[in-house]
Amino acid sequence: MFEARAISGTDKPAFYRELGAQLQALLSGEGDPVANAANTSALIFQMLPDLNWAGFYFLHSEDELLLGPFQGKPACVRIAVGRGVCGTAVARGESVLVEDVHAFPGHIACDAASRSELVVPLLRDGRVFGVIDLDSPLPGRFDHDDRDGIEALAATYVASTSWDD
Repeated sequence: MFEARAISGTDKPAFYRELGAQLQALLSGEGDPVANAANTSALIFQMLPDLNWAGFYFLHSEDELLLGPFQGKPACVRIAVGRGVCGTAVARGESVLVEDVHAFPGHIACDAASRSELVVPLLRDGRVFGVIDLDSPLPGRFDHDDRDGIEALAATYVASTSWDD
C-alpha cells in the first residue's frame, strides 16, 4: 500500500522532484484515468501547504470543461473554454498562474475563500484534454517553481494513464 512521505519544503524544485517520485509510485500499475486523477488530486492536496482546492477538469466537448476528481469544497461543474482561469488555460494551451484572482478578468469564484490559482493544462499528443486546477486562500501562493512542479506532475499523470481512443 502506498503511503505519502513528508517532504521538506525549503527547496521547491527538490520538493517537486520528490513529490513526482511519490506520484509515480502511487500511479504505478494503474492506468484508469479517473482513479489516477483521484489519487493525483488527493496527493497534491495532502502534500502542498496552503491549498483549499486541488483537482481536475476534463474537456467534455470542444467548448466545455467538466469537473473531474478533486479535493476540497464542492466546485463548479461546467466551465466554458476561454472563461475563468481554467477555461483560459485550455484556450491558450498553457499554464496560467494568478497571484490575485480578484484581479483576473472573468474569474469564476467556486469558493469565495480562494485568492490565488494555478491551472496547468493536460496534454496528450500535443492537444489539451483537461487541466489540473489548484486554489489557495493566500494571495500570491503560487510561483514559477510551483508552475514547473505541477507541470511535471501533470506529465506524470498523463504518462501513467491508459487512454482508450
